[in-house]
Amino acid sequence: MGRLAVILGSSALGPGGEQIAAAAAAHGAAIVQRHGTRGDPYVLPHRIDHEANLRPLGEQGVDRVLAISSVGSLKPTLPVGTLVCPDDFIALHLDHSIYEDGRAHTAPGFDRELRAEAIAAWAAGGQQPVDGGVYWQAIGPRFETPAEIRLMAAHADVVGMTVAAECVVARELGLAYAALCMVDNLANGLGPAELSVAALERDRAANAALLRDGLEALLPRLGAVGR
Repeated sequence: MGRLAVILGSSALGPGGEQIAAAAAAHGAAIVQRHGTRGDPYVLPHRIDHEANLRPLGEQGVDRVLAISSVGSLKPTLPVGTLVCPDDFIALHLDHSIYEDGRAHTAPGFDRELRAEAIAAWAAGGQQPVDGGVYWQAIGPRFETPAEIRLMAAHADVVGMTVAAECVVARELGLAYAALCMVDNLANGLGPAELSVAALERDRAANAALLRDGLEALLPRLGAVGR
């Protein structure tokens, strides 16, 4: 088994983000800042070069990728602060592939073995992720309208802007890929108040401690440096 890489998303950019990254790095995991492509402080989700983020990992001995992602909940039963490990995704608009020939005809998906290991390891640390669910990748960078959310909610559980594309590229590069998605907001129209960036950032900061503590407990059990 090779080394584990941890991909950190927008949850690691706000307050508490440095502690999240430090918790992952302290256990020998390779760290990828998803929104830091090409050294920019923040790259919008729809402009992220996933291949540029992931391809160098092979040279670092990485064969497994655990992605940490911020998502919006499409279900009242998944409140803010819930951690979801999706087992499928919807991204009908997606055209991401590292190939320009017939090899692009792949069957994408999350790695079953890594998913199971991540869920068990995180739960052993005292937090129980929701096992399964459908991630809907929106185009972004804007938030979705309430009507769009109603459409998505009939088929998916959480919504984000990056994980499906990242998963496709990781699989094409031969990397096992699983995602742990932190619900940082209720999707537009789902909550009692209007969705705002300020409220999202507030809840994301509150969830940072959960992510940091979870990674501290998970990584020793997952064997971040391989064996």
